[in-house]
Amino acid sequence: MANTREPLLQPIPILSLRPTQMTVGMREVKEKRKRWREHKSKKKQAELLGKHMIPVVLGPDKHHYVVDHHHLARALHDEGVKDILVTVIADLTMVDRDAFWGVLDNKRWVYPYDAKGDRHHFKDVPKTVADLKDDPFRSLAGELRRAGGYAKDTTPFSEFLWADFLRRRLSRKGVEADFEKAIEKALALARSKDAVYLPGWCGAATDD
Repeated sequence: MANTREPLLQPIPILSLRPTQMTVGMREVKEKRKRWREHKSKKKQAELLGKHMIPVVLGPDKHHYVVDHHHLARALHDEGVKDILVTVIADLTMVDRDAFWGVLDNKRWVYPYDAKGDRHHFKDVPKTVADLKDDPFRSLAGELRRAGGYAKDTTPFSEFLWADFLRRRLSRKGVEADFEKAIEKALALARSKDAVYLPGWCGAATDD
């Protein structure tokens, strides 16, 4: 019997992927690049790619719009990988081009905010993963989760919500100058009542 998933496993050029966000945390990208290099054999690299397919929405003109794993796609591109496996989670090729981004927005599949937390027009979203800009607070939010500051959550773009929370309380200069100290401050902020509305919050239930 034919494998119906087979068409979804065809490799496509990484640079043909269309991002649905404006930024990534470059510290996160560098960490993923490091892990990729640790898989020295072609077989292990192929296995890694097979386990981490990029979820995409098929849009107008059959373009592939990335809805997760932007950091991995950028890391692989920076490592010189040309093609990547994708899995199509939705086919929106029938949607009118003018309405397409509105549909993505309604489904929470796009996050058009820059490294200052300001919202932009959808036309400002980069056309390739190579054009994604660095947001140090996204890196801080990712590291904060790994340090136990909050729990992994299925809320779309949850790390960016935490990044924006931290952005309003810490300086970018401070984060870039001393990342470890910024993590300490972020951990304290994450346990505060100010963060109670954020996805995955696990601060104290009561204050003494």
